Parts: sequence; structure tokens; C-alpha cells
Amino acid sequence: MKKVLNMLLPNVQQNCSTAAFLLVARVVFALLLASHGLQKLEGFEQMSAHFPDPLGVGSSLSLALAIFGELVCSLAVVFGVLSRLALLPMIFTMCVAFFVANGGSIAEGELAFVYLVVFVLLFFAGPGRFSVDGWLAKKLA
Repeated sequence: MKKVLNMLLPNVQQNCSTAAFLLVARVVFALLLASHGLQKLEGFEQMSAHFPDPLGVGSSLSLALAIFGELVCSLAVVFGVLSRLALLPMIFTMCVAFFVANGGSIAEGELAFVYLVVFVLLFFAGPGRFSVDGWLAKKLA
């Protein structure tokens, strides 16, 4: 159990500048992606009939999964709630967007690639101590 908590929660001994950097990166990039998810949610009716279905689960479900990864998980990352778990659907969504929807082309999928790189880096770095996860880690230490 302790090993799982160590993987999920950030290092509470982190210096202030590193924690602040992670906070800014988390908030900026997660809110940017959340705006894409919100657009998809608002246009669900129009988009659901023709949304790409790379997983073979149907256009509506593919769109719903994209909204979950882009909006719901992004908001969890903004606040630092189970950040590493929330980043997994975001990373998966950006992998599908970059490698499947854009054929792995930087020229056509540059934004998805940038998001993918940032979210992978945030996954390994963790949310930082200025997060709900950081607060929990401090309480459990």
C-alpha cells in the first residue's frame, strides 16, 4: 500500500520553486486542454455523428471518452487530485490524437504532440506539493 501511495503522491520535501513550476505547468496546460474538452461537450450533438472512432467503440462513445480525458481529467490535474491517474487518460487521448488522427505528423499534429510531451513529463514529475495530492502526502507523512 505504501508503495502505491508513494507512486501516486508527490514528494513533500520538494523545494518551493520546483513546486511552483509544477503548479503553473499543471494549471496552464490542463486548462488549455480543458477548453478543447468543453468545446467538444458543447458541440456533442453535432460532433457525435462524425467524430473519429479509432478504437472501434462508436463515434459517440469515442467523443465521450475524449471529453472525459480532455475536460474531466484536466480539471482533476488543475487541482492536483489523483494527478498521475488523471494524466493517464489525457496521455492516451493525446496519443490517439497525434498518432491516429494526425498520423504521427508533427506538421499536422503539433498541438497534440506538445500536450503529449508535457503530460508525460508531468506524469513523471508528479503534481508538486502545491496540490491536493501534496496536501494528502503531507498529512500521511
